[in-house]
Amino acid sequence: MNNPLATSNNQHLKEQIGELLRRGREQAGRAVNTILVQTYWHIGRHIVEFEQKGNIKAEYGSELLDRLSRDLTAEFGKGFSRSNLVYIRKFYLAFPKSETLSHQLSWSHYFEILKADNDLEVSFYVRQCEKEELEHPRT
Repeated sequence: MNNPLATSNNQHLKEQIGELLRRGREQAGRAVNTILVQTYWHIGRHIVEFEQKGNIKAEYGSELLDRLSRDLTAEFGKGFSRSNLVYIRKFYLAFPKSETLSHQLSWSHYFEILKADNDLEVSFYVRQCEKEELEHPRT
């Protein structure tokens, strides 16, 4: 009583739905990464522009980032260590125009790129990461 045509159609339907789910999950992951990168850029902008009045470092030293780290961690949980806030601030300083951010790169990419010592290295690593992401996209 097992109809081979019905089984074949069900298999085809399952494959189509599976592909839709894979694509949807991939798009959702990319959207989350894009939003996270944009959010960290805005946090960096607030630290530099509002708290530091445009200076590279706050006039009152590292106390700002220590206090901010404690407060944000208490309210929002992990991800706001002093070290991460330093990189978030550095992120904004390295990319002061949000239009220059690559939508292909995740925060993890930027975090590694920001370890570079100068702007030329940062630009080189951004291009390399974009190239690699196009050749071998995340799944």
